[in-house]
Amino acid sequence: MDKRALAEFLRARRERIRPEDVGLPHGSRRRTPGLRREEVAQLAHISVDHYSRLEQGRGRNPSRQVLHGIARALRLSDQERAHLFELAGERERDRVDGPSREVAPGTRSLLGRLTDAPAFVVDDTCRVLAWNPLAAALFGDFAQMGGPDRNLLRRYFLDPARRVADRSEFVVTSVSYLRVAMARYPRNREIRALVDELVEGSEEFARLWKSQELRIEHHARERFEHPQVGEVALDFDILTIPGQDQQLIIFTAEPGSREYETLRLLKVIGTQSMDVPA
Repeated sequence: MDKRALAEFLRARRERIRPEDVGLPHGSRRRTPGLRREEVAQLAHISVDHYSRLEQGRGRNPSRQVLHGIARALRLSDQERAHLFELAGERERDRVDGPSREVAPGTRSLLGRLTDAPAFVVDDTCRVLAWNPLAAALFGDFAQMGGPDRNLLRRYFLDPARRVADRSEFVVTSVSYLRVAMARYPRNREIRALVDELVEGSEEFARLWKSQELRIEHHARERFEHPQVGEVALDFDILTIPGQDQQLIIFTAEPGSREYETLRLLKVIGTQSMDVPA
Protein backbone atom coordinates (compact mmCIF):
# COMPACT_ATOMS: atom_id res chain seq x y z
CA MET A 1 0.00 0.00 0.00
CA ASP A 2 1.43 3.35 -1.07
CA LYS A 3 -0.02 5.57 1.64
CA ARG A 4 1.33 8.83 0.26
CA ALA A 5 0.17 8.22 -3.30
CA LEU A 6 -3.22 7.01 -2.06
CA ALA A 7 -3.62 10.14 0.08
CA GLU A 8 -2.75 12.45 -2.83
CA PHE A 9 -5.12 10.62 -5.15
CA LEU A 10 -8.03 10.76 -2.69
CA ARG A 11 -7.48 14.45 -2.00
CA ALA A 12 -7.31 15.34 -5.69
CA ARG A 13 -10.43 13.36 -6.51
CA ARG A 14 -12.36 14.80 -3.53
CA GLU A 15 -11.54 18.38 -4.53
CA ARG A 16 -12.92 17.93 -8.04
CA ILE A 17 -16.42 16.81 -6.89
CA ARG A 18 -18.94 19.61 -6.41
CA PRO A 19 -21.48 19.19 -3.60
CA GLU A 20 -24.36 19.53 -6.06
CA ASP A 21 -22.90 16.62 -8.07
CA VAL A 22 -23.84 14.28 -5.22
CA GLY A 23 -27.03 15.97 -4.11
CA LEU A 24 -25.58 18.11 -1.32
CA PRO A 25 -26.18 21.85 -0.84
CA HIS A 26 -23.25 24.03 -1.80
CA GLY A 27 -23.59 26.43 1.14
CA SER A 28 -21.70 29.67 1.57
CA ARG A 29 -19.08 28.73 4.15
CA ARG A 30 -16.89 26.38 2.14
CA ARG A 31 -13.25 27.37 2.27
CA THR A 32 -11.88 24.65 -0.01
CA PRO A 33 -13.01 23.29 -3.39
CA GLY A 34 -14.97 20.09 -3.65
CA LEU A 35 -16.44 17.98 -0.90
CA ARG A 36 -15.49 17.99 2.75
CA ARG A 37 -13.87 14.87 4.20
CA GLU A 38 -16.86 14.21 6.42
CA GLU A 39 -19.13 14.34 3.37
CA VAL A 40 -17.06 11.73 1.55
CA ALA A 41 -17.10 9.54 4.64
CA GLN A 42 -20.87 9.87 4.91
CA LEU A 43 -21.38 9.00 1.25
CA ALA A 44 -18.97 6.04 1.54
CA HIS A 45 -20.63 4.79 4.75
CA ILE A 46 -17.38 4.80 6.73
CA SER A 47 -16.22 6.78 9.74
CA VAL A 48 -14.82 10.28 9.28
CA ASP A 49 -11.70 9.28 11.21
CA HIS A 50 -11.03 6.30 8.93
CA TYR A 51 -11.35 8.37 5.76
CA SER A 52 -9.37 11.30 7.20
CA ARG A 53 -6.48 9.01 8.13
CA LEU A 54 -6.40 7.59 4.60
CA GLU A 55 -6.26 11.07 3.10
CA GLN A 56 -3.54 12.08 5.56
CA GLY A 57 -1.41 9.05 4.69
CA ARG A 58 -1.84 7.55 8.18
CA GLY A 59 -4.56 4.98 7.60
CA ARG A 60 -4.42 1.20 7.83
CA ASN A 61 -5.09 -0.93 4.78
CA PRO A 62 -8.71 -0.33 3.76
CA SER A 63 -10.94 -3.31 3.00
CA ARG A 64 -12.40 -3.92 -0.44
CA GLN A 65 -15.79 -2.87 0.93
CA VAL A 66 -14.35 0.46 2.08
CA LEU A 67 -12.66 1.00 -1.26
CA HIS A 68 -15.89 0.33 -3.14
CA GLY A 69 -17.66 2.85 -0.91
CA ILE A 70 -15.02 5.51 -1.49
CA ALA A 71 -15.09 4.86 -5.25
CA ARG A 72 -18.86 5.42 -5.28
CA ALA A 73 -18.62 8.53 -3.11
CA LEU A 74 -15.96 10.10 -5.33
CA ARG A 75 -17.73 8.99 -8.52
CA LEU A 76 -14.60 7.35 -9.88
CA SER A 77 -14.41 6.04 -13.42
CA ASP A 78 -13.57 2.37 -14.03
CA GLN A 79 -9.95 3.33 -14.65
CA GLU A 80 -9.78 5.47 -11.52
CA ARG A 81 -11.41 2.76 -9.38
CA ALA A 82 -8.87 0.19 -10.58
CA HIS A 83 -6.10 2.67 -9.78
CA LEU A 84 -7.55 3.22 -6.28
CA PHE A 85 -7.41 -0.52 -5.59
CA GLU A 86 -3.84 -0.71 -6.87
CA LEU A 87 -2.74 2.14 -4.59
CA ALA A 88 -4.41 0.44 -1.64
CA GLY A 89 -2.51 -2.79 -2.28
CA GLU A 90 -5.50 -4.78 -3.49
CA ARG A 91 -3.78 -6.93 -6.11
CA GLU A 92 -3.91 -10.61 -6.96
CA ARG A 93 -0.30 -10.92 -5.88
CA ASP A 94 2.49 -8.60 -4.79
CA ARG A 95 4.47 -8.04 -7.98
CA VAL A 96 7.77 -6.32 -7.18
CA ASP A 97 9.76 -6.95 -10.37
CA GLY A 98 8.09 -4.71 -12.94
CA PRO A 99 6.34 -4.94 -16.30
CA SER A 100 7.39 -7.76 -18.59
CA ARG A 101 9.68 -6.83 -21.49
CA GLU A 102 9.36 -10.14 -23.29
CA VAL A 103 7.15 -9.73 -26.35
CA ALA A 104 5.35 -12.89 -27.36
CA PRO A 105 6.27 -14.35 -30.79
CA GLY A 106 2.65 -14.06 -31.93
CA THR A 107 2.63 -10.34 -31.15
CA ARG A 108 5.88 -9.83 -33.06
CA SER A 109 4.41 -11.73 -35.98
CA LEU A 110 1.37 -9.44 -35.95
CA LEU A 111 3.62 -6.37 -36.03
CA GLY A 112 5.33 -7.77 -39.10
CA ARG A 113 2.01 -8.10 -40.90
CA LEU A 114 1.04 -4.46 -40.27
CA THR A 115 2.91 -3.05 -43.24
CA ASP A 116 0.69 0.01 -43.89
CA ALA A 117 0.26 1.23 -40.30
CA PRO A 118 2.91 2.34 -37.78
CA ALA A 119 2.64 0.04 -34.76
CA PHE A 120 4.66 -0.79 -31.68
CA VAL A 121 4.41 -2.56 -28.33
CA VAL A 122 5.08 -0.67 -25.09
CA ASP A 123 5.08 -1.69 -21.45
CA ASP A 124 3.20 0.31 -18.81
CA THR A 125 6.17 2.67 -18.39
CA CYS A 126 5.82 3.53 -22.12
CA ARG A 127 9.09 1.91 -23.09
CA VAL A 128 8.97 0.67 -26.69
CA LEU A 129 9.67 -3.08 -26.77
CA ALA A 130 8.96 -4.01 -30.39
CA TRP A 131 7.99 -2.09 -33.51
CA ASN A 132 7.48 -2.34 -37.24
CA PRO A 133 9.46 -0.42 -39.89
CA LEU A 134 6.78 2.24 -40.40
CA ALA A 135 6.78 3.05 -36.66
CA ALA A 136 10.54 3.58 -36.85
CA ALA A 137 10.04 5.86 -39.86
CA LEU A 138 7.48 7.94 -37.96
CA PHE A 139 9.13 8.12 -34.52
CA GLY A 140 12.81 7.51 -35.26
CA ASP A 141 14.90 4.38 -35.59
CA PHE A 142 14.40 2.61 -32.23
CA ALA A 143 17.13 0.10 -33.15
CA GLN A 144 19.71 2.89 -32.91
CA MET A 145 18.58 3.95 -29.42
CA GLY A 146 19.56 2.55 -26.06
CA GLY A 147 16.77 0.95 -24.03
CA PRO A 148 16.06 3.98 -21.78
CA ASP A 149 15.94 6.30 -24.81
CA ARG A 150 13.13 4.22 -26.30
CA ASN A 151 10.80 5.47 -23.56
CA LEU A 152 8.11 7.64 -25.17
CA LEU A 153 7.61 9.79 -22.08
CA ARG A 154 11.32 10.53 -21.73
CA ARG A 155 11.47 11.49 -25.39
CA TYR A 156 8.38 13.70 -25.20
CA PHE A 157 9.15 15.58 -22.00
CA LEU A 158 12.96 15.72 -22.13
CA ASP A 159 13.82 15.76 -25.85
CA PRO A 160 13.49 19.21 -27.47
CA ALA A 161 13.05 17.52 -30.86
CA ARG A 162 9.92 15.66 -29.79
CA ARG A 163 7.49 14.74 -32.54
CA VAL A 164 4.19 14.49 -30.66
CA ALA A 165 1.94 17.55 -30.40
CA ASP A 166 1.76 19.51 -27.14
CA ARG A 167 -0.64 18.38 -24.40
CA SER A 168 -2.02 15.54 -26.47
CA GLU A 169 -4.45 12.77 -25.60
CA PHE A 170 -1.69 10.31 -26.39
CA VAL A 171 0.62 11.95 -23.84
CA VAL A 172 -2.07 12.11 -21.13
CA THR A 173 -2.79 8.42 -21.74
CA SER A 174 0.93 7.58 -21.55
CA VAL A 175 1.34 9.40 -18.24
CA SER A 176 -1.74 7.58 -16.94
CA TYR A 177 -0.17 4.23 -17.82
CA LEU A 178 2.97 5.25 -15.92
CA ARG A 179 0.83 6.19 -12.92
CA VAL A 180 -0.79 2.74 -13.04
CA ALA A 181 2.63 1.06 -13.30
CA MET A 182 3.94 2.93 -10.26
CA ALA A 183 0.92 1.87 -8.22
CA ARG A 184 1.23 -1.71 -9.44
CA TYR A 185 4.96 -1.98 -8.75
CA PRO A 186 5.48 0.36 -5.78
CA ARG A 187 8.97 -0.96 -4.97
CA ASN A 188 10.38 -0.91 -8.49
CA ARG A 189 13.40 1.40 -8.41
CA GLU A 190 13.55 1.91 -12.17
CA ILE A 191 9.98 3.21 -12.34
CA ARG A 192 10.52 5.55 -9.39
CA ALA A 193 13.76 6.80 -10.94
CA LEU A 194 11.95 7.51 -14.22
CA VAL A 195 9.24 9.51 -12.45
CA ASP A 196 11.84 11.46 -10.46
CA GLU A 197 13.80 12.21 -13.64
CA LEU A 198 10.70 13.47 -15.45
CA VAL A 199 9.49 15.56 -12.51
CA GLU A 200 12.90 17.20 -12.18
CA GLY A 201 13.45 17.69 -15.91
CA SER A 202 10.01 18.86 -17.05
CA GLU A 203 7.70 21.37 -15.42
CA GLU A 204 4.96 20.17 -17.79
CA PHE A 205 5.28 16.59 -16.56
CA ALA A 206 5.50 17.72 -12.93
CA ARG A 207 2.20 19.61 -13.26
CA LEU A 208 0.49 16.68 -14.97
CA TRP A 209 1.83 14.18 -12.42
CA LYS A 210 0.76 16.35 -9.48
CA SER A 211 -2.74 16.73 -10.92
CA GLN A 212 -3.41 13.01 -10.30
CA GLU A 213 -5.22 12.93 -13.65
CA LEU A 214 -5.92 9.39 -14.76
CA ARG A 215 -7.42 9.16 -18.24
CA ILE A 216 -6.65 6.39 -20.69
CA GLU A 217 -7.99 6.87 -24.20
CA HIS A 218 -7.98 3.68 -26.22
CA HIS A 219 -8.94 5.48 -29.42
CA ALA A 220 -8.19 9.11 -30.34
CA ARG A 221 -6.46 11.28 -32.92
CA GLU A 222 -2.88 12.51 -32.65
CA ARG A 223 -0.74 15.06 -34.49
CA PHE A 224 2.93 14.48 -35.23
CA GLU A 225 5.65 16.78 -36.51
CA HIS A 226 7.97 14.80 -38.74
CA PRO A 227 11.28 16.38 -39.86
CA GLN A 228 10.84 15.27 -43.48
CA VAL A 229 7.12 15.07 -44.23
CA GLY A 230 5.86 17.78 -41.84
CA GLU A 231 2.66 17.54 -39.81
CA VAL A 232 0.57 14.41 -40.01
CA ALA A 233 -2.59 13.60 -38.02
CA LEU A 234 -3.32 9.92 -37.37
CA ASP A 235 -5.87 7.91 -35.45
CA PHE A 236 -4.46 5.60 -32.81
CA ASP A 237 -5.89 2.50 -31.15
CA ILE A 238 -4.48 0.93 -27.99
CA LEU A 239 -4.99 -2.81 -27.55
CA THR A 240 -4.07 -4.39 -24.22
CA ILE A 241 -2.06 -7.62 -24.37
CA PRO A 242 -3.56 -9.80 -21.60
CA GLY A 243 -1.30 -10.81 -18.73
CA GLN A 244 1.72 -8.88 -19.97
CA ASP A 245 1.24 -5.27 -18.79
CA GLN A 246 1.85 -4.39 -22.44
CA GLN A 247 -0.06 -2.37 -25.02
CA LEU A 248 -0.11 -2.70 -28.80
CA ILE A 249 -0.52 0.77 -30.32
CA ILE A 250 -1.54 1.10 -33.97
CA PHE A 251 -1.70 4.35 -35.95
CA THR A 252 -3.93 4.53 -39.00
CA ALA A 253 -5.24 6.94 -41.64
CA GLU A 254 -8.32 6.91 -43.84
CA PRO A 255 -7.45 5.39 -47.25
CA GLY A 256 -7.17 8.09 -49.88
CA SER A 257 -6.61 10.89 -47.35
CA ARG A 258 -3.56 13.16 -47.28
CA GLU A 259 -2.41 11.38 -44.12
CA TYR A 260 -2.68 8.01 -45.86
CA GLU A 261 -0.51 9.26 -48.72
CA THR A 262 1.96 10.64 -46.16
CA LEU A 263 2.26 7.20 -44.58
CA ARG A 264 2.90 5.72 -48.02
CA LEU A 265 5.67 8.28 -48.49
CA LEU A 266 7.15 7.43 -45.08
CA LYS A 267 7.12 3.79 -46.04
CA VAL A 268 9.37 4.63 -48.99
CA ILE A 269 11.61 7.02 -47.03
CA GLY A 270 12.02 4.64 -44.11
CA THR A 271 14.61 5.70 -41.56
CA GLN A 272 17.19 6.97 -44.01
CA SER A 273 18.82 10.34 -43.29
CA MET A 274 17.10 10.75 -39.94
CA ASP A 275 18.73 12.34 -36.92
CA VAL A 276 18.20 10.02 -33.94
CA PRO A 277 19.86 9.78 -30.53
CA ALA A 278 22.84 7.48 -30.22
